[in-house]
Amino acid sequence: MTDSRKELMRSVKFVLFSASAGLIQIISFTLFEELLKLPHWMSYLCALILSVLWNFTLNRKFTFRSAGNVPKAMALVALYYIVFTPLSTWWTAVLTGPSAAWNEYLVLGLTMLVNFSTEYLYQRFVVFRGSIDSAV
Repeated sequence: MTDSRKELMRSVKFVLFSASAGLIQIISFTLFEELLKLPHWMSYLCALILSVLWNFTLNRKFTFRSAGNVPKAMALVALYYIVFTPLSTWWTAVLTGPSAAWNEYLVLGLTMLVNFSTEYLYQRFVVFRGSIDSAV
């Protein structure tokens, strides 16, 4: 398979696994928000953590097929989320708060799009840079 075809397939897999992680995030967010009545930021944060664990596990195994050091890869993903999580939690609180009053689900969807695009680039070029297809 050509390199460009491999990259296309890798991108398709990432999109599909991210969509499944997005479903997990939306469903768990809705449960936390509507059933448990958690504060909005806490619902977002718990749903994000569940989504990240799911997405990392599937993408490491099937998208990037990495046999690299799992703790190192997880630590690098954690570094991404050390930046992304506080920023996204902050803008979620600001945009859904009384002064802006954006719809919670609109903010969640936009945040998920930002997360999807930046995380693919980060995982492709930082986390799995030297170990792509090493588990073939």
